[in-house]
Amino acid sequence: MRPTRPRSSVLIVALLHLVAAAGGILAADPPPTSSLPPIFNGHDLNGWNAPDEPSSWSVVDGVIVGQSDERKRGSMLYTEKPYGDVIVEAEVRFTGEIDSGIMVRRPELQVQIGVSRSLKKDMTCSFYTGKYPEEARAVKAGELLRPGEWNRIRVEARGDTFTVWLNGEQVSQYKDATYSQPGPIGLQIHAGLVMKVEFRDIRALAF
Repeated sequence: MRPTRPRSSVLIVALLHLVAAAGGILAADPPPTSSLPPIFNGHDLNGWNAPDEPSSWSVVDGVIVGQSDERKRGSMLYTEKPYGDVIVEAEVRFTGEIDSGIMVRRPELQVQIGVSRSLKKDMTCSFYTGKYPEEARAVKAGELLRPGEWNRIRVEARGDTFTVWLNGEQVSQYKDATYSQPGPIGLQIHAGLVMKVEFRDIRALAF
């Protein structure tokens, strides 16, 4: 006769299965791209503004183009709407030594795109806070980045936790309660170099 398992053990195993099942329900996958509402209409910059150097931003064939000139002046393009907890996603394309970023919240937190002016190396999808904290660097981004092609970047700001995905894979995360206030989503042209960066299919979901 096969020995029976003590009732207490059976209950513990059952409880573990229930906890695992509950964990599977609670740990939902991030919402798919198709569920994020567009915040760029593909035709013009309605809903966006550029306080400085507005001529640096244009829409060409459904793409927002940020381009500096020989004066190398920087510029920001911001949504008119502020966001607190949000998922923002965009396809980004660039070549060469550009320095750009996606900004969220207030104070402004930057997700780097391209080459850092201070470190002189590509820091795409790393967080910039006036410096690049070691724990907030996207060390695997170089393996996933497709230079000169469209790359999909997703940024999630949830409470004090900020997470970035590049082409479908999580590459960085940063926790800091400093960046707590709603703010516009921003796109950057960095001063000090001639550069061009393109954004399309920009979406955001507030929650």
